[in-house]
Amino acid sequence: MGVANALVVGAGIGGLAAAAALGRKGVDVDVVEIREPGSVLGVGINQPGNALRALDALGVLDEVLAAGFPFDGNDYRDRDDERIVLVPSALGSDRVPANCGLSRRDLHDILLRASKAAGATITYGTEVRDVVDDGTGVDVTFSNGEHRRYDLVAAFDGVGSAMRRRVLGTSLVPQYTGSAVWRKRLPRLPEIVRVTMWHGVGVKGGLVPMDDKTMYMLLVTSEQATERPDEADLASRLATRLAQFAGPLARVRDCLRDDPHGIVYSPLVEVNVPLPWHRGRVIVLGDAAHATTPHLTQGAAMAIEDAVVLADEVTRDRGLEESLTALERLRHPRTQLVQETSHKILVQEQSVTTETLPRATDEMRANLAEQTDRLESVLNQPFRATAQH
Repeated sequence: MGVANALVVGAGIGGLAAAAALGRKGVDVDVVEIREPGSVLGVGINQPGNALRALDALGVLDEVLAAGFPFDGNDYRDRDDERIVLVPSALGSDRVPANCGLSRRDLHDILLRASKAAGATITYGTEVRDVVDDGTGVDVTFSNGEHRRYDLVAAFDGVGSAMRRRVLGTSLVPQYTGSAVWRKRLPRLPEIVRVTMWHGVGVKGGLVPMDDKTMYMLLVTSEQATERPDEADLASRLATRLAQFAGPLARVRDCLRDDPHGIVYSPLVEVNVPLPWHRGRVIVLGDAAHATTPHLTQGAAMAIEDAVVLADEVTRDRGLEESLTALERLRHPRTQLVQETSHKILVQEQSVTTETLPRATDEMRANLAEQTDRLESVLNQPFRATAQH
C-alpha cells in the first residue's frame, strides 16, 4: 500500500469522515484543527440518501438514523402556507432512507467517535505552518512547533481554506453570492415531518426536523453586505424578513420576541476549484475545493463522499499520483452538478418579484417534481468506482 500515514487538515464533517475512512483502511491518521475542542459550526443539517450511503460505508449509519429524523420528500408551499407541490425523493434504498435531518452537533460527535475508533489522533488549536513535498513524502511543520512526515496530506479545512491558498494559489477565493442564510434551533411542530419550504418574494424559508422534539429553521435572503449584523439586531432583522409568511413561519417569527437567542447568520459563498485539486502529495477536498449554496442540502454530502472515495483510491496498489487523479475524475462531475444546480436555484429565487411570483409558483407546481427526480436519480447512482460494486 502506497499510503501508510496521512495528515487530515480540519476536523469538521469532511475531515472527520476522511479520518474515519482512511483509518478503517489501515492508514495511520493525524488530524489537526485550528479551533478548540467542542467547537461545532451550525445548527442542523439534512443528510440526503447519497450522504447516508457514504456514512454507511463508515459504519455509522445506524447511529445517524437513531440520532436524527428520517423522512422522504420535500413539501413546497407559498407564503400564505398553501401547498404548491409535495415532491417525493428518488434517493435512498431499502437500507438507506431518502433523507435524515439531525443536529450538526450529533453528526459531528458520531464522526468524531468513528475517527477515534479508526485510530486517528486529533490535535486541536493547531494549524499547518509549512509544507514541503519532496516527491517521496511531505514534511509538515505545525504551529505548536512539531514536525512530521506524511505520505499524504488531505485538506478539509473549509471554504476559507488556508491549505487551498498554500497549495493551489491565492487567486481561488470564495465568491459572495449576494445572499445569506439565517438558522435557528426550535421545538419541532407536529406537522413538520419532512423538509418544508415556503417561497416568497426574494426570500425562501424552511423548517427541517432534527429529531422527535426539535427542528431548525432556515431562511435564505438577499443581503447587500457580507458583514454579520450585530447580535442585538439579529432577532428583529430576522422577524422583519419573515414578515411576508403565514403559517408555521409566522409562528417562528412570533416566538422570536420570547426567544431571540441562538440565531446563526451565514453569508452564502461559493468556491469552485478547477482540476487538479492536488499538487504532488497534497490534495484539497470538501468545501475547500467545491463549497456550494445549501439549496440541495448536498454540501456536507459531497465532502463525506470525497472522504470515502479518497480512502478507496489512495489505498489501491498503484502510485499516489494515479490515485489522486482517479479521485478527481470520479468526484468532479458530481460536485460540479451540485454546484451548478444549487447556484441556478439561488439565482432564480433572487430574481422573484411580486409580479413574477405567481408564474414562478406555477412553474414549480408543473416542473419541480420531474426536475428533482432527474437530479436525484443521478445523485443516487454509485459515487465510488464501479469496480468496487
